[in-house]
Formats: sequence, structure tokens, C-alpha cells
Amino acid sequence: MSVAHTAVTTQVSGAEQVGPCGEDDCGVRDVLDRIGDKWTVLVIVELAKGIRRYRELQRAIPGISQRMLTVTTRRLCRDGLVERTVYATVPPQVEYALTDVGHSLAETIARLADWSRDHKGTMAAARQRWDAEHPDDVDR
Repeated sequence: MSVAHTAVTTQVSGAEQVGPCGEDDCGVRDVLDRIGDKWTVLVIVELAKGIRRYRELQRAIPGISQRMLTVTTRRLCRDGLVERTVYATVPPQVEYALTDVGHSLAETIARLADWSRDHKGTMAAARQRWDAEHPDDVDR
């Protein structure tokens, strides 16, 4: 594919628009990079229930390794979505909580989950129709 094919441009009302936000960098790629990984949404959903200690998070998210939980919470803290509090005890206690921005993202994720539940059957039926009509399609 040529370089010209990698840049997406569309005509909207006679004005050329580049990318999903036009010329403006709306940050959609940054957000999708953050929430598009395997664990971030699960951590946010769990923290939406309230403050959690590290081990509580790990137990609540089946399959997440200690390393991935550490990497994920660190990234969420860096992005300002999660606040990490360390208590000077022996051993140290660490708690995680959503920030206000994190709560607003959790609300958006909840709406997406609701949409997913509402349209799961419709999408499954559409896939079945597509698969029946395109038996040689290798992108399944």
C-alpha cells in the first residue's frame, strides 16, 4: 500500500477533513491505546466499585498477572485516571481509586457495556448471515 493510501481524507461540506477529528488532534488515539488493551477496562470497571488494594484488584480480575496489573495501574496513574495511595505500614499498603476523570471514563465504559448487551444478539445474527453469504471469507 502506498503512503498516499495510509492517510485518510474525506470531503465534508466541501472542506477536507483529515482523520476522525479533522485537523484537530482530539486525542482519540491516545484514549484507544489506553483502553484498547486487554486489562485496562477490567481494572477501571473494578475500581468503579470503589477503592481497592492491590491484591483485591488482582483477585477480582481473573488471569491478570502481577506484572500486568502493575504495568496497567502505573499507566492509568500516569494518565490521571487512577490515584495510587501508599500507606507507610509494614508491609506497605497500597490502594487504588479512580480520579474524577477516571470515573467519567468508567461511566462511558458502562454505557458501552450496556450497548454491547443490548446489541449482542443483533450482532450475532448479522455475523451468522454474513458467514452464510460469504463462506469463503477468511477474515473470521
